[in-house]
Amino acid sequence: MSPDALILSAGTVQAVPFLDRLAPARAAGFAGVSMFAADMETLAGQGVDAAEVRMRVADAGLFIHEVEIVGNWLPGTPTKPNPGWLEALLQRTTAAHVIAIAGAVGARGITVAELRGVACPPDEAAQAFAALCDRAADVGLHVALEFVPTGRIPDLATAWPIVEAAGRANGGLLVDSWHMFRGTPDLGLLASLPAWAIKSIQICDAPAEPEADLDHAMVHDRLLPGEGALDLAGFIVALRETGTSAPLGVEIFSDALAALPMAEIAARCAAAARRMIGETIDG
Repeated sequence: MSPDALILSAGTVQAVPFLDRLAPARAAGFAGVSMFAADMETLAGQGVDAAEVRMRVADAGLFIHEVEIVGNWLPGTPTKPNPGWLEALLQRTTAAHVIAIAGAVGARGITVAELRGVACPPDEAAQAFAALCDRAADVGLHVALEFVPTGRIPDLATAWPIVEAAGRANGGLLVDSWHMFRGTPDLGLLASLPAWAIKSIQICDAPAEPEADLDHAMVHDRLLPGEGALDLAGFIVALRETGTSAPLGVEIFSDALAALPMAEIAARCAAAARRMIGETIDG
């Protein structure tokens, strides 16, 4: 984990057209970006194919770390009453769909989460995750399982046994600071993980007290690192204990931040992440 290997996550700049994110991200010092599957769908509708996306990203001096997010992968019946647009998105973001996009644009991996309220026994979830990893491995991709406190894989203690039981070299975790501290935080468990277990990291901040509506706050009200009260220093120290080499993504779903010019968003995110990393080293 290094301040020189920062990723500008798609959620931070989701209102900005994908290709318009590239130059400002590079100028701010980001090494890579992530992409939503919907970003590629939009580009394809505009006549931009994956080969051009791949070329434009490389020309900008960046790489695509991951394509987000497989939302339809567990066996079982969804029970969460998501908004219609979100449920439609999650239904179509199957493993096949997201892996095809990631392979075509030259991404390094994909992410997966449970966002539909599917109750699945741990052994079946591990089998489903292993199958997803095998499919992704065919095109050289890693798979990062993201635990989300409003879903049925809500915390690290639930997600890690799934990844461990799946036993796939290209399978691991996406550890997001907002999800960590809005769920059941366990920095001791995080620090105990082997380096290979963490494929991706995302960081942001939030107030000390959980919001009344976590689903809303998760995609509207996150803060820049250092602007809230989460134990981000402890989070980074625990990650260092694992020995992970995963890059650090800055993911800040924030209506206030999104109102700023793209270049300012990128610069603020990079500066806040570097400052937080530097403070933990100095401390």
